[in-house]
Amino acid sequence: MAVLDSPRLDSSAAVVTPALVLAGVRVRYGSADALSVEALDVRDGETLAVIGPNGSGKSTLLRVLGLLERPTSGEVRFRGRPVDAGSALAERRQMATVFQQPLLADMRVRDNVALGLAFRGVPPAARAPRVLRWLERFGVAALASRRATTLSGGEAQRVALARALVVEPTVLLLDEPFAALDEPTRQALVADLGAILRADRVTTVLVTHDRGEAQALADRVAVLLDGRVHQLDDAARVFSAPASEPVARFVGVETIVAGEVVGEAGGVTIVGVAGRTIEVAGAATRGAHVRVCIRPEDVTLAQPAEHAARSSARNHLAGTITTITPAAGHVRIVVDCGFPLVAAVTSRSVTELGLRPGARVVAIFKASAAHLLSGRP
Repeated sequence: MAVLDSPRLDSSAAVVTPALVLAGVRVRYGSADALSVEALDVRDGETLAVIGPNGSGKSTLLRVLGLLERPTSGEVRFRGRPVDAGSALAERRQMATVFQQPLLADMRVRDNVALGLAFRGVPPAARAPRVLRWLERFGVAALASRRATTLSGGEAQRVALARALVVEPTVLLLDEPFAALDEPTRQALVADLGAILRADRVTTVLVTHDRGEAQALADRVAVLLDGRVHQLDDAARVFSAPASEPVARFVGVETIVAGEVVGEAGGVTIVGVAGRTIEVAGAATRGAHVRVCIRPEDVTLAQPAEHAARSSARNHLAGTITTITPAAGHVRIVVDCGFPLVAAVTSRSVTELGLRPGARVVAIFKASAAHLLSGRP
């Protein structure tokens, strides 16, 4: 395990043919940089998620990638060839974009989906089977004769996605496409779209602030903070091994605590933290100052008398519950283990274990669940 505290770019990117590349791109508004990206590639057949908080530059990045905005400096390459947004009509016609709002025309669903084909000169007889196929794939074929203005939000977004994909774009750009949907509708559409993107290997860039969408859809993830890419890596690695504390906090790591490496045994690093020891999979230098990162969903809680029998995980830290807060899909519990350790548990676990503020518990997590960053905070 590498101990990192700096932006990481995926070193294997050069061996895969990219559909889009940004090199030394800056976008400057007035005296401030809205975007500064030294290197970013979108590989053929992958879904790249660009995640970051509001105001981080995600929409600006998508406009540059979509050849809708010319960067202040730097180069955009499409299929290996430099392109300029001011004269890139042919390249833009090979892209399709879906926005947060579906932006459907006031006509029948089938006619909305056929619009892109008509603009590209596809004969009417050839449009109908393609339109029907994509309406079927998104589960809205029964709505083909409905007016678009009568659709629900989820139905309208399915139609918008069918309209984008029916033209078989070289690159699909998704700009927060699920943000306006309720949770059950969003989950169903994310699952269906993910299956289509994987089956067809559609080259896709998804811009979102939602970590769950990125985890469900992306092959790789770029974390954009303050207009800069802080980490670009396989999706699983971004969430399990964030490259810096700002990235860790954005991808959902709630426990980040300073410590010192005090030993190593059998490939496991032992870190002293607030008078306790934590075992972390991998190697680090004895005496090094580090920060231990632990995701709340990787922590389980047990009654003190039961913890030894319940888990073979390396880390068992006794502590006292300080706060219990209901959250979306789980309950957030903070345990004082000499330092605040956050766990995410189910409502059922709260009831079964009798969890309450002041209760004594044992927090359990695997050595592989902890991740180290180098240096003090």
